[in-house]
Amino acid sequence: MDLSSAAAWQPPDSWQKLTVIDSHAGGEPFRIVVDGLPDIPGDTVLERRRYAERSLDHLRRGLMWEPRGHADMYGGWLGAPVADDSDLSVLFLHNEGFSTMCGHGIIALTKVALDTGIVAMNESDEATIGIDTPAGQILATAVLRSGAVASVHFRNVASFVDSLDNHVSVEGLGDVTYDLAFGGAFYAYVDALSLGLTWPPFDTAQLVDAGRSIKQAIIESRVITHPRELDLAFLYGVIFTGPASSDGYTFRNVCVFADGEVDRSPTGTGVSGHIAIQDARGAMSPGDQIVVESIVGSSFSGTLLERTSIGDMPAVIPGISGTARITGRAEFWFDPDDELSPGFLLR
Repeated sequence: MDLSSAAAWQPPDSWQKLTVIDSHAGGEPFRIVVDGLPDIPGDTVLERRRYAERSLDHLRRGLMWEPRGHADMYGGWLGAPVADDSDLSVLFLHNEGFSTMCGHGIIALTKVALDTGIVAMNESDEATIGIDTPAGQILATAVLRSGAVASVHFRNVASFVDSLDNHVSVEGLGDVTYDLAFGGAFYAYVDALSLGLTWPPFDTAQLVDAGRSIKQAIIESRVITHPRELDLAFLYGVIFTGPASSDGYTFRNVCVFADGEVDRSPTGTGVSGHIAIQDARGAMSPGDQIVVESIVGSSFSGTLLERTSIGDMPAVIPGISGTARITGRAEFWFDPDDELSPGFLLR
C-alpha cells in the first residue's frame, strides 16, 4: 500500500479544480474559494453578484450542495476591492443563491484573510480590513494574539426597522406577529414561544417548516422595499427569538434563511436587525450592548454604535463581535462525466 501516491495524484486537465479553506464562526460554516474561480466582472459588488447569479450558479451549487456540501452549507467568493480604502470584496453564497451581507461570514473571512496572509497582518495588537459586500463596505477589526486572529468586531451597514407588530396568517400556525427589520438583509422576527415551538430542546425540522411557511406567507402578503437598492429588497429569512440558556445572554435566536437553512451562529446581520428593533422600541441607546445566543450555544455581541438614517428612515450603525476558527483546506474537483457533479440536496 502506497498512500503517498494518492496524496500526489492529480485529476485530468479537463476537470475543473477549486481550492478552498473551510472555517466556521459560531458554528456556522464558511467555505472560502482561494483558487480556481473564473473572473467575475463588475464595477460594483452588486454587479458582480448579478453576473454570478446569471453565469456561475453551477459553481455555487457544486460547492454548496451535495456531494461536496450539504443543505446548510455557506461560503464566500473573494474579489478585488471596489472602494479605494478596502482590501477585498466578497460574494456570499448558500443553498438558494447569493446573499447580500453575512455577519458570521465577515468574522470568518477576517480570520482566514489575516491568518493565511491573504491580507498582510501588521505587528500591532489589532488589524482593520475593509471588505466590500453587496450591501456596502464593512470595516472589520481583528484582535491579534500570538500572531493570529483571536476575535473580530465589525462595523455593519446602516440597519433599520421597516415595521413593528405586523400580522400575517400562516397555514398551520394561525395569526403570526412579526417585526420586519434590515441588518444587511431583511428578516422577520418572531417570538418562538408565541407559536408553541419547543425552546429547547430544539426541533430543527419544526423550525424549518415554520420558518419556510412564515417566510412564504409574508412574501405573498406584502412588497418589501429598500430605500436605496432594489437588489436588497427581499425577505431573506425568519428569526425565531426566545429565552436564553442563562443570564449571561440577552436572548437566544434561531435564524431559518434561504431555502430552509438553519444558521448555527447567532446571525450577525440578524443581531444587527435586533439592535434596530430594540432602538425603535426605546430599549437601547448608543453604547448599549446585547449578547445573543445561538442554537448551538455560541454567541455574538452587538453594540449600538450610533444613530443615523438611510433615506428618510431612522437607522442605526451596529457593531458585531464574535470569533471564528479555521477547520481545513481542500481541493474540490468537477469531473465533466459525473452526472451528479452539478449537485443535489436531500434533507
